[in-house]
Amino acid sequence: MATFITKGTVIANPSDDNVSRAQFVRLVATAATSKITVSSEDSTVLGDVYLHAAGDEAIIEKAPSDKLNTSAGAVTVHAVGSPRS
Repeated sequence: MATFITKGTVIANPSDDNVSRAQFVRLVATAATSKITVSSEDSTVLGDVYLHAAGDEAIIEKAPSDKLNTSAGAVTVHAVGSPRS
């Protein structure tokens, strides 16, 4: 289990959301096979992350202006920081 510092409220199913310009974001699947797309400020797709079961989680690093998109009912996200920050 990872240790992190929470830095914001939970956002359910972000759509073109930069998550309060966070650099580190924790993703938690709320459904099976959840896809999260990371895109730049100009909507260029930078990459996808898949969580394969409800409860799966990951912490990703992104640029503050990068946005997250998910399917409805699939993922919750929130800004986090490193315990060393």
